[in-house]
Amino acid sequence: MNYLFAATIEEAVELLTRYEGRARIIAGGTDLMQALRDHAVAPEALVDITRIDGLDRVEVVGDWVQVGAAVTFAVLRDSPLVRERAQCLARAAASVGAAPIQAVATWAGNIVQAMPAADGGVAAVSLDAEARVVDADGARWVTVEALYRAAKVSALDPTRQLVSHLRFAMPPAASGTGWGRIGRRPSLTLPILNCAAAVRLGSPGETVGAVSLALGPASALPFRARGAEAFLVGRLLDDQAIEHAAILAQAECHVRSNPLRASREYRAAMIPVLVRQALTEARDQARVRASSVW
Repeated sequence: MNYLFAATIEEAVELLTRYEGRARIIAGGTDLMQALRDHAVAPEALVDITRIDGLDRVEVVGDWVQVGAAVTFAVLRDSPLVRERAQCLARAAASVGAAPIQAVATWAGNIVQAMPAADGGVAAVSLDAEARVVDADGARWVTVEALYRAAKVSALDPTRQLVSHLRFAMPPAASGTGWGRIGRRPSLTLPILNCAAAVRLGSPGETVGAVSLALGPASALPFRARGAEAFLVGRLLDDQAIEHAAILAQAECHVRSNPLRASREYRAAMIPVLVRQALTEARDQARVRASSVW
């Protein structure tokens, strides 16, 4: 197998094209190396993108927080910008594996694996994040949600396309995020359930201007509880509204039993608990930030 370092995004795409489907992109490689050991994939070449300038940065670009494809979960976990503007992402990053894995694994790679319960993916969906997909035809931004075709099946062709960046809109002042996770251990295992919420309060008062609520694995894909979201918009975000939204989210989800993690009944019972936790955290953060501008 050839191991190649790309100096630019264009060179990475050119190498993928040259190998005609027999090469794969590698950055952190924590999932890819396991797939190689299991003989699930057998590429002729790996194209390393970690030396491409700028792909290791978390930065503000216009109205967006932009994250390069080589940014690790450890960087997201510790980034002051992410911790301040998207705490759910920082907390999700701290849930991925253990510290040595977080120091290597990347947010982009976590999403490309298309696991419905991946902490990075659920956080991304709650933030309405977008991915910059690059191939021989050029580059385009698509929603992270659109990258999921089925459980463990990405809409991205990893032998011909790569994600160069992820981005999410810079949250306004009167906004907050929340995170909830249940697992057999705090890390080193996929979650039984996880949940991320993002809330923007309207002005004046505490009515909901916008909200997103993502859960996994509550469906074959990271799941948006859109019925619960629609109920909350325009309402005062008090405990009663949060409780009702939690019940609505429970009714929307399609959980199943997993002999290695939890029964369908347990997961269904815990959905309202996580939704209440995530929405309450998001609301409380938004209140604090709103008080500084209203």
